Amino acid sequence: MSAVEAPARTAGADRGLGLRPALRAEWVKFRTVRGWLVGLGVAVLLCVLLTYLVANGIHSGTCTGTGVTCHSGHPTVPTGPNGEAVADSYRYLSRPLTGDGSLTAQLTSLSGRVSTNPVNVAPSPSATRPGLADWAKAGILLTPSTAPGSSYAAVLATGRHGIRFQYDYTHDRPGHGVPAAPRWLRLTRHGDTITGYESADGVAWHEVGVARLPGLPGTVRVGLFVTSPVSFHGRTGRPTQATAGFRHVTVTGETGGAWRSRGIGTGRADFYPILAAGGARITGDTAVLTGSGDIAPAVVQGVLGTNTPASTVLVGLLVGTVVLIVLATLFVTSEYRRGLIRTTLAATPKRGRVLAAKAIVIGAVGFATGALAAAVAVPVGDHILTGNGVYVFPAGVGTVVRVVVGCGLVTALTAVAVLALGAMLRRGAGAVTAGVVVFVLPYLIGASLPATAETWLFRVTPAAAFSVLGVLPRSSLVDYPYTFANGYYPLPPWAGLLVLAGYAAVALGAARLVMQRRDA
Repeated sequence: MSAVEAPARTAGADRGLGLRPALRAEWVKFRTVRGWLVGLGVAVLLCVLLTYLVANGIHSGTCTGTGVTCHSGHPTVPTGPNGEAVADSYRYLSRPLTGDGSLTAQLTSLSGRVSTNPVNVAPSPSATRPGLADWAKAGILLTPSTAPGSSYAAVLATGRHGIRFQYDYTHDRPGHGVPAAPRWLRLTRHGDTITGYESADGVAWHEVGVARLPGLPGTVRVGLFVTSPVSFHGRTGRPTQATAGFRHVTVTGETGGAWRSRGIGTGRADFYPILAAGGARITGDTAVLTGSGDIAPAVVQGVLGTNTPASTVLVGLLVGTVVLIVLATLFVTSEYRRGLIRTTLAATPKRGRVLAAKAIVIGAVGFATGALAAAVAVPVGDHILTGNGVYVFPAGVGTVVRVVVGCGLVTALTAVAVLALGAMLRRGAGAVTAGVVVFVLPYLIGASLPATAETWLFRVTPAAAFSVLGVLPRSSLVDYPYTFANGYYPLPPWAGLLVLAGYAAVALGAARLVMQRRDA
């Protein structure tokens, strides 16, 4: 052996095990303790069981979907072309249009009234005051069917958002920022393509938007419409009504049948709160329509509640997280209690490498446990709620996958952070208590705090990570108080996870410094 080789081998021995062997050693330690493996199973079972119990305790009679028969007094929530819950309530004055053609009209006026009673009080025509909702809408609408939830395209004026071209509930194109009325509007059909136009004088026209509605039948309905949504001031919503005047109504193309006035989605079996069903008056080429409701994505509007495929998982996730906090603490403090940490550090002298190996193992275990629990609990809760007649906001496969992965990341990051606390404190009881106080308690006390404090709590504490359970829809087309009390977290799901990741990173960094100075 040369003089150069000896120091190199000595230095390699001082470094001890590399990360991969250290990982293997930590995984063997974890899986050979039967009690810890049992604890993981208990965490999954508790999450699923509590989800079942929470869901089974919720009963209602709300139902959803076109063609679904509801019991008397229970509302139907329509489903849009893309499977989303939608509001589809308005007054419609229409006639058939076969093949290509167009409808042109001048919107001469748009005014409104607001109920002085909230949405949970029976509306009274006398209990109103003047007022036009910001998203009150009036204009021209084409649809293949008047069944709520049907595809559509419309060019319209709004209370405070100018001229718009909207289609299929979620798509919106702004006009040129001109006043809502008086204004000329035109909607043309060419095959499956619908184009909306606006004009100040009926001569010079500006295209507002174009939509393609696949599968349009040869004959559609085209006509005038008006609607006005619930107006919110704070958390109190009040139904509104809009009145629109039209002149110079002209249809080109093959038409058949007379104009027909109908309230769409304004019956007792429809969910959207309205001030009144409204009506229509026609005199020559002049029409006056009055209507209430909305054509937009459905958000929580009192009767819907806040039930989602993930809403019943929360209690189970919290309890499962507490179980993982205990396991993560024992994974490191048991070595200090039994003096085995000296053997571990002798095999791998680098404290950071030991901590990293333990963190990766407990993080992977935590992710698998949380994701598995959510993957079972979410469909269980959804099935029980639906069976109990409770309306559950629809969520796509991508959203459900995001919830499952998010739950796994919440439990993984929490386990890693508590492992770091255990490495610093070296005492199981203290680390478990600190973990519960820091990572679970903020959520438990959040709902009892004033709105401002509540919002900041779910922004800056680890409780922000529970935003992964938020699946209720938000829309810029709907004025609604998107507050925690209404089922909305102040941060998007991945932003909330980043907050928790930040806490875990700080805890790991502090634990590494403490171990280097104390466990030398």
